[in-house]
Amino acid sequence: MAALARPLIVAIVLVMLAAGAASGPLPSSPGSRIVLFLALVGVVVTSVGLLPGAAESSPPGLVVRFTVLIASSAALAWVDTNGAAFVGGFVAASAAARLPRRAGLTVTGVTMAALAVASVAGAHRPLVQVIISEFGVVAFYRVGDYASRLRERTEEAEALLTELRETRAAQVEAATLAERQRLAREMHDVLAHSLSGLVVHLEGARLLAARSEVEPKLLDTLERAHHLAEAGLGEARQAIGMLREDDLPGPELLPALAEAFRRDTGIPCKVTVSGDPVELGTQARLTVYRVAQEALTNVRKHAAATDVVVSLAYAPDGVELSIEDVGVPARPAADDHGYGITGMRERAELVGGSLSAAPTPSGFLVRLWLPA
Repeated sequence: MAALARPLIVAIVLVMLAAGAASGPLPSSPGSRIVLFLALVGVVVTSVGLLPGAAESSPPGLVVRFTVLIASSAALAWVDTNGAAFVGGFVAASAAARLPRRAGLTVTGVTMAALAVASVAGAHRPLVQVIISEFGVVAFYRVGDYASRLRERTEEAEALLTELRETRAAQVEAATLAERQRLAREMHDVLAHSLSGLVVHLEGARLLAARSEVEPKLLDTLERAHHLAEAGLGEARQAIGMLREDDLPGPELLPALAEAFRRDTGIPCKVTVSGDPVELGTQARLTVYRVAQEALTNVRKHAAATDVVVSLAYAPDGVELSIEDVGVPARPAADDHGYGITGMRERAELVGGSLSAAPTPSGFLVRLWLPA
């Protein structure tokens, strides 16, 4: 807005000066004409330098600008009888309103005195006309003072709004952190303790079965149940760490995930990595791990696969993860495994990625794409 107003004000100043200077006869003496020309130039140049939006100047620079403007306006009032000199006084008063109050009043008072003396003593203008013009200078000071105060109040309001937004953001962050800490405590006190007890009881049952003459399948089932309970306990601890913003799992743990799957199911699971690794955010890294984990869980629950391949392919603009189980007939693409595929897709979309899950001629394929 200031950038648009400044050229407009400059144009108005020029038009008013030109109209005032041209509305009456030029001074008869060459010296007076030179003074008129130099005064007009001085008023225009210094007015442009003091308008809103002009480059900030040091206190000595402001003193020079105001001095030249007042002197030029007084010289113009001395040789011109048409009142064009008061245009410079209007500009000086308006600019003075942006100064500290004492300095602004001083500049305005000096301007009014200089113009009054020059108009009466030099151009011999009527006193009533001079007084009316002086009221115009006062009016411009008041308008400038009002605009300056309004600008200050606007800046204060904007600063308060910014501070309020920051405070609200901090409150939301604190509330979120408190809720995450509460959930972490609840998971630790309930889920982790329950799983720990389950692990202990399964270990006892496994040892008791090993000492007794039981079916080998029962012992094998107890061992797998024990491993699954331990894995669940580990996942619960990872979830608690995630809520507490501890180190989160990422693509580097895919081999360990595949090894746990092989140990628990006896199904071969191979992990392949290709391309140059790219930097992924914390949530994107966690999404890669969780999608692989959920896909392997679905294979364990719903498939009779003979082989599973986990592929991680890095590209300059992102990373692609695919989990394919083979060796079983194709299954429907619908998410008939509860909310597993839906949850994976939502995870992917939260970090700007996409996920597809569809049957293949020999099994099922889950493919995840995340941008870098």
